Amino acid sequence: MTDELAWLRERLADRVVAANDIGSDLVAGALRAVPRHLFLPGLPPEAAYRDDAIVTKRDTSGQPVSSSSQPAMMAIMLAQLHLVPGQRVLEIGAGTGYNAALIRHIVGPVGLVVSIDIDTELADRAREHLASAGYPDVAVLAADGAEGCAAYAPFDRVIATVGVSDLAQAWLDQAGETARIVVPLDVGGIQLSVAFGRIGRHWASRSLAPCGFMRIRGSLGGHDRIVSPEPGLAVILYDGRDVNPVALAAALAGSPTEQPAGVEAGPAQVSWSLGLWLATREPRWCTVRAQGGPSGGPPEAPRLPACPPAAFGIVDDDGIAVLSPPGATGSQPLCATGFGPGAARLAADLAAQVRAWDEAGRPGVAGLRVDAYPRSAPDQPCLLGDELVIERPATRFVMYRT
Repeated sequence: MTDELAWLRERLADRVVAANDIGSDLVAGALRAVPRHLFLPGLPPEAAYRDDAIVTKRDTSGQPVSSSSQPAMMAIMLAQLHLVPGQRVLEIGAGTGYNAALIRHIVGPVGLVVSIDIDTELADRAREHLASAGYPDVAVLAADGAEGCAAYAPFDRVIATVGVSDLAQAWLDQAGETARIVVPLDVGGIQLSVAFGRIGRHWASRSLAPCGFMRIRGSLGGHDRIVSPEPGLAVILYDGRDVNPVALAAALAGSPTEQPAGVEAGPAQVSWSLGLWLATREPRWCTVRAQGGPSGGPPEAPRLPACPPAAFGIVDDDGIAVLSPPGATGSQPLCATGFGPGAARLAADLAAQVRAWDEAGRPGVAGLRVDAYPRSAPDQPCLLGDELVIERPATRFVMYRT
């Protein structure tokens, strides 16, 4: 291994640790030791050691289905996991194998790492990458991650590197008594990395952090609906909602109506605070993003102000209203733009939600708690009236602030 590669790895680790207040020396040591470039063999080493997420596979429509996650996000989640040598760890979503290698470096040869991916091609590649990097003892399985791996249970730690809207019963059954589970929990399209610890027969959050991951595939996949009313545009609806794409296309053909919210905000506040507010309080909530073709190239210019990762809006049978996304930096005025017969009403409603969020103090992740009650367990939440209850097939989630 050359001095230049070691320097690139050291620089990445230093930046990630400093920028994200990673307090775990074990996680920092893994970032310094594990050669990420071996898990991204088609990429120049200098690109592999940037703090970037890198798409590694797309589906036939050009949408990404797998990536090497941003190293900073990996470090945050591994710190949430509280890894120590000797632990048995289940990972859902193998990706390139890099995250499994970081885990294996920390738990050491007396520990165990099992990584599961539903995509056989990805599992095979991850296995090859791990062997080339010196971690051939990581067990990589091609299977539906929702089933876990009973053959290697119990696990001290469970981590998902894909967005989930539920906790699979198998993960809970295969977790040891003192286990910790870390997942990117999807709340109406907004994701929070939640570290759960067991309390009796239910699970309580120990820490939360904003995150963004591709959604899990397989039996635990969500029921999001993607509507493309015009080329280059995707409108995403959550929890089984649907709209007529023909009616939505007709709405977009009309003149827009703008409604300034009278509120200024920066991109981070919009993404992680306002987005969470809308996702948990607005039943007409949707997100809008630009989408490319099968080659992953740039999309045609859509009429709505869509941007990566998404612009926020509300949609119903009478049209759609979308917030103009803030710029990359700085605070800018937010404006709702409505289309369709209900354009004025929808734009006014969306602007009112922005003002309500602002008047409430722009609540974000700080002070937020999430409890998870498995339906198979007798424990039930004691509700005081101001909690948000999210019903899922295997779990009842209760979100509240302290």
